[in-house]
This record gives sequence, C-alpha cells and structure tokens, in this order.
Amino acid sequence: MNWDRIEGNWKQFQGSVQERWGKLTDDHLDRIAGKRKQLIGSIQEAYGIARDEAERQVEAWERDADDVPANR
Repeated sequence: MNWDRIEGNWKQFQGSVQERWGKLTDDHLDRIAGKRKQLIGSIQEAYGIARDEAERQVEAWERDADDVPANR
C-alpha cells in the first residue's frame, strides 16, 4: 500500500484503524492526520509496546489496507 494514498484518504481509513487499534480515540486519529510516524507513536503510547512492534503492526495493517476501498 502506498502511504500517500492512505494519507490522502485518511478519513476513509480511520474506521479500519479504529477497528485494528480500538484504544485509539477520535482525538488520536485527528492528531495522526494520516501521518505514518504519528500512527506508530500513538499505537506505541496507547498500548505500551516497543516502537519496532508498533511498526510491525502498522506494516501488517498496510498490507491488509490494500483490501479497503478508497471510497469506503
């Protein structure tokens, strides 16, 4: 998945992000605003996990996001 596509269509991907990481609030999602590093940092903080684990989770989500229609 091209991260530019995710960032450009962030509103459409927010539901998928919240399904995957339920501890992330609407405020988190607004602050993330489609920025990959912000998403990783927010996951790391909300779940108390290491940065490399948060990165792995985001990479897995990116692969799954290929199946999410851009106009969802």
